[in-house]
Amino acid sequence: MDDKLKAAATARLAQLRNDYLARLPAELTALQTLGAGLSGGEPDRASLDELHHRLHKLAGSGGTFGLAALSAGAHTLEQRVKGWLADSLDELGDAQVRQAFSADLAALGATMSGVDVPLVSVTQAGDARAAPGESIRVWLVEDDILLGEELARQLGSFNYVVRRFTRIDDAERAARTECPDMLLMDVMFEQEGENATEVFALHPNLRALGCPLLFVTSYDDFMSRVRAAQLGALGYFLKPLDIPRLVSRMSQIFEQKRAPSQRVLIVDDDRDLAEHYRLALLAAGMEADVLEQPAAIMEKIAAFRPELVLMDMHMPGFSGPDLAGVIRQHDNWSSLPIVYLSAETDLDLQIKAMGRGADDFLTKPISDAQLVAAVRVRVERARQLEAQISRDSLTGLLKHASIKESAGTEVTRARRSGKPVSLAMLDIDHFKSVNDTYGHAVGDVVISSVAMLLRQRLRQSDIVGRYGGEEFVAVLPECDAGYAHELMEDIRQRFASLRFSHEGKDFGCTLSVGLACSLAYPDSDGAALLVAADEALYVAKRGGRNQVREASPS
Repeated sequence: MDDKLKAAATARLAQLRNDYLARLPAELTALQTLGAGLSGGEPDRASLDELHHRLHKLAGSGGTFGLAALSAGAHTLEQRVKGWLADSLDELGDAQVRQAFSADLAALGATMSGVDVPLVSVTQAGDARAAPGESIRVWLVEDDILLGEELARQLGSFNYVVRRFTRIDDAERAARTECPDMLLMDVMFEQEGENATEVFALHPNLRALGCPLLFVTSYDDFMSRVRAAQLGALGYFLKPLDIPRLVSRMSQIFEQKRAPSQRVLIVDDDRDLAEHYRLALLAAGMEADVLEQPAAIMEKIAAFRPELVLMDMHMPGFSGPDLAGVIRQHDNWSSLPIVYLSAETDLDLQIKAMGRGADDFLTKPISDAQLVAAVRVRVERARQLEAQISRDSLTGLLKHASIKESAGTEVTRARRSGKPVSLAMLDIDHFKSVNDTYGHAVGDVVISSVAMLLRQRLRQSDIVGRYGGEEFVAVLPECDAGYAHELMEDIRQRFASLRFSHEGKDFGCTLSVGLACSLAYPDSDGAALLVAADEALYVAKRGGRNQVREASPS
């Protein structure tokens, strides 16, 4: 998310808190008026319901806006009213009980004395340093010159720009004024004569870079691995280097940083509180929206496509469990994470509510930092589960059915917008001989390398899937045949330059690619365009392989 948007959200949070404090005296006065009605005589159930609802909202919102004492006091009074409503109103027949409760309501205002609570800061999500499609800067600290040159050459094929250092001190000096997107270091340096994990710890500029750190080494001792973990290393790779595996880990790190913003739908009848939650999540780099009309919840979900729903339990008209039950009636959203966020502290009621379609329960008041952390970890877990269902386990790309569906969706969208979409079908040449000669484990490395190359070189808007075996499909929205050919030709050449190794022997592989653009097939749907791309692929195969061919209507 743009830093300006985050800053605006933070400023709006401060303004929202000020607005809340400005309206709070009127709310406390309204509560005192209701309390005065209690002291004057036996109340009716409607008045108690309103009192309970107002106290419930205050218990949830007070702490969120920094008024913990107010929130605690409101919660205590809410529970007393809740008990009267649940059991009987006999206790309220005692005038002293009514007067004491009215006095406690009036005392809520005393919790505001001297209030000056700063806005809670929100930890923002880390953003990728390099935008999709741009080169990623990697610093390689390696005193083996030949290894450094070969590693830099192969990483270059995957869109990494490598700057090599043969001494840690040189990298330390560079870190005073520059910052890479990733730091890759050898563990042992002959010139220093010390373990680089120890040397690294003594270089404050390198440690302060804050970028992902990976170590490579010829030593597989436990203490070196422990020290690397203590220094925050995200990977530890043994020589001789399995470069595709190293690149796979690097790619995974950057893809996690580039993941799209997490989307959260907030369902809460307290508009101020819901807006506060929305802005807190927005300031943390997420997308958040508020549902104002509970009856339109399914239309809202279909349009916004949230990855998590934050829902209050107690709302007028519809309860949280009511709405959760409606969501679970729809197969498309049966696995959508639903988390109750409520001031309800009765454990039995929490458990009962979770039994009606929710996945977790958070209790109001909740700090902004806690809310952000709770949402982030739950959405990330949901994404991981979704990936296991829809993505190929070896490559992380979409499975056959999912990429076919994406192709159909994009072709339909292109037809509506009048913009082109191109489909590319890629196949590894002579792949059977790779498996027969080097084994299926090496074949898996080759397949994974194609997947990584596609993710690195294509745009963020492009969609990639493993169509089957050694065959891949790339869906390229708003991309005509000429630009698609340039993209695929670049990928073909880069893949051909990669070197794979097995038992000391190096070998290379090539790709054949077939292309089909919607502009040449204006009446074709996604399935027909895939067939055209597949036919172009076979033309490339028959033409000698290791080439890109475009489909043309006969």
